[in-house]
Amino acid sequence: MTLLARLRRPFHELGPGLITGAADDDPSGIATYSQAGAQFGYGMLWSVVFTLPLMAAIQIVSARIGYVSGRGLAANMKRTFPRPVLLALVGLLLAANTLNIAADIAAMSSALHMLVGGPALIYAIAFGVVSVLMQVFLAYQSYVRWLKWLTLALLAYVGVVIVLGLDWGEVLLHTIRPELKWNRDTVLMLVALFGTTISPYLFFWQAGQEVEDCAGRPCKPADVKRHLRRIKLDTHVGMGFSNLIAFCIMLSTAVTLHAAGVHDIQTSAQAIEALRPIAGEHAALLFSLGIIGTGMLAVPVLAGSAAYAVAEVAGWRDSLSLKLERGEGRGFYSVIAVATLGGVALCFAPLDPVKALFWSAVFNGISAVPIMAAMMVLATRESVMGEHVIGPRLRRMGWAATGVMALTALALALV
Repeated sequence: MTLLARLRRPFHELGPGLITGAADDDPSGIATYSQAGAQFGYGMLWSVVFTLPLMAAIQIVSARIGYVSGRGLAANMKRTFPRPVLLALVGLLLAANTLNIAADIAAMSSALHMLVGGPALIYAIAFGVVSVLMQVFLAYQSYVRWLKWLTLALLAYVGVVIVLGLDWGEVLLHTIRPELKWNRDTVLMLVALFGTTISPYLFFWQAGQEVEDCAGRPCKPADVKRHLRRIKLDTHVGMGFSNLIAFCIMLSTAVTLHAAGVHDIQTSAQAIEALRPIAGEHAALLFSLGIIGTGMLAVPVLAGSAAYAVAEVAGWRDSLSLKLERGEGRGFYSVIAVATLGGVALCFAPLDPVKALFWSAVFNGISAVPIMAAMMVLATRESVMGEHVIGPRLRRMGWAATGVMALTALALALV
């Protein structure tokens, strides 16, 4: 094997986890992390470090369920839980995803409008249509290959932090010893941060992608150890990448906007200032490309995860490899179209794009709790996982993630 082939091999081993991690830094995530840095300065940096092992654990759980069983999350829920519970869980996913799609597309159209002018609503329709066509008519293999390389565009946010000349000792100190006032604003931000980091659509998407990779068949005993190692590596790389970008976004707005007295991001023009140290007069271009690029990555994941769930509940075939022109996957692709265009329709409501992004993260943080609890039940059932039920360490981490999300959601209701 040549040196180049050896260097490329680890990247080719990465797939669902890397794509899931990159999709986590969607426009909603960018807006939420930006607002956290502007509002709290260094005060919320700890949350990115704190959520990394929890996020990785729950995503590994979802990936293992998909790979080991050869079925997606909703299909396993259908076999395990009463129908009212199943419909409630899938209904939460659909509501969260549609709101997230609407917020992301509104942000993308607003970014393009800011860059070139023109009618933002027409741009919203165009983004929705392009996203649907991309999922329906691109071959699955080329689709995944394209998504992998698109994730590299997010590294621009790392560049911002590098050129700022920060006192990293001070950053580390505030990360491990944050100074916070515990009030409703703090708890609300935590729910949003946890919700945009640990989101329901990511669970269904990664499980569905593992099923795609094994062609919908339960795992072969001889392949189990190798594939579970690959899932662990893939997920840790993807989640690490996601949280690195999140940390850099939050840090850049802390040292630019917060330091300048801007504690509430009302417009995209304010958010752009965080990129000015690296982009100068091109900050608007870099910001717009970042929003549009991550949105085009995330919207298909949001719509696709909804389609996996609905198709599994309805008993339809569910795969991005299905060919619509052959009459395959009509129900599956219809859900993708309805979810995406439903999000576009919500853009015609009087939405504030920046606030919509934040509140979609809050809704994700609340709706994730029962779905995570259901996943943990599935992952510990021999009827679902056979001899590959999750071990004690992953079980503890998965329930810890669920508990943290539940406590923050409960705290929001009480403060």
